[in-house]
Amino acid sequence: MPKLNPHQIKEDFPILQQKINGNRLAYLDNSATTLKPIQVIEAISDYNKKSHGNPHRGAHKLSVLATEEYDLARKKVKEFINAKHSEEIIFTKNTTESLNLIAYSYGMNFINEGDEIVLAISEHHSNILPWQRVAKEKKANLKYMYLNANSRISEKEIKEKITTRTKIISIAQMSNVLGTIHPIEQIIEYGHKMGAIIIVDGAQSVPHMPVDVQDLDVDFFGFSAHKMLGPMGIGILYGKKELLENMPPYLTGGDMIEYVYEQEATFAPIPYKFEAGTQNVEGAVGLRAAIEYLENIGLNNIQKHEEILVEYALDKMLKLPYIDIQGPIDLYMRGGIISFTLEDIHPHDIASILDTYGIAIRAGHHCAQPLMNYLKIPATSRISFYLYNNTEDIDQFIEGIKKVRKWFGYGS
Repeated sequence: MPKLNPHQIKEDFPILQQKINGNRLAYLDNSATTLKPIQVIEAISDYNKKSHGNPHRGAHKLSVLATEEYDLARKKVKEFINAKHSEEIIFTKNTTESLNLIAYSYGMNFINEGDEIVLAISEHHSNILPWQRVAKEKKANLKYMYLNANSRISEKEIKEKITTRTKIISIAQMSNVLGTIHPIEQIIEYGHKMGAIIIVDGAQSVPHMPVDVQDLDVDFFGFSAHKMLGPMGIGILYGKKELLENMPPYLTGGDMIEYVYEQEATFAPIPYKFEAGTQNVEGAVGLRAAIEYLENIGLNNIQKHEEILVEYALDKMLKLPYIDIQGPIDLYMRGGIISFTLEDIHPHDIASILDTYGIAIRAGHHCAQPLMNYLKIPATSRISFYLYNNTEDIDQFIEGIKKVRKWFGYGS
């Protein structure tokens, strides 16, 4: 497979051709959302021009075409993550909805008083709040695995926190703040040994590395299209068939029913049981196009490219004495996310000033306030990479940081 060429890839992204305040755009906020290549934009446009209809509802040509497009997208996702069955792929709005679906459909029905739910302290709020509610309503115990000095979960922590009372473990494969890739293979294996089901938030991992849900033997896995070159408003939940079949529907209404009577109803088989109402077909079309784009480049190539960028960026950043990097500073088991603080300058000010130079980064608690409290910092700035980023973007960012310092009278 040919080596990834970010300069050539940038040409596929119309938004990267614009100037921001007269500066080239260095887009370094990919953990929040990614940009769309022209191939995805055109796929969505072509669907709306030629095939738009309400799927599964009509006998006319446009409805049939919309159904075909929707089903093709589901099949593409199944192949992309190597699920065993297409019906194990549920379309949602985003990773947040996927996690909520599991919490309220599985958690509320299969968790009992005294059971344990185990998370990592580094979780996104979307993987904390649903489990807080389940734990409170079911009188279960919510526990956290904490990070060591190198921002990783140790084997000792795994074995101390996961017990025979643990029924659910829910963890992100990659931290959206620290870039740490957690040892989910070890967690899944040990969790299953203890009798737990394992849920993985793949929002930050699926776009950047190959994922095989059968090889992982994960029970549930969620991710979002908009973090992998696709449109907003569509997400994916993978679940093992036998688990999904035993779960009640999360939402009820049109398209998820078998028969409805005055006092009762029966529901359609999976995946339709979990897809109430008219679905986001154009989102599914865009997702399919995004996956095809990523497959053409190769996830292994993307992962290797980001490793090169992280190494380059860390080398540059560690030479600046006023930058404090939060998270691992080595390249072992980490992804293309770097969070940092700048001496005596608030992260929001850093992001706002960098924006005037065409540099897009993130600032705040990144929907991970428990982690921030654990790290004893209120907020960080964050840069995150993707396949269209190059070392020129990093150089522009480094020069921008020096300009931020000058704005506050600290010199370069």
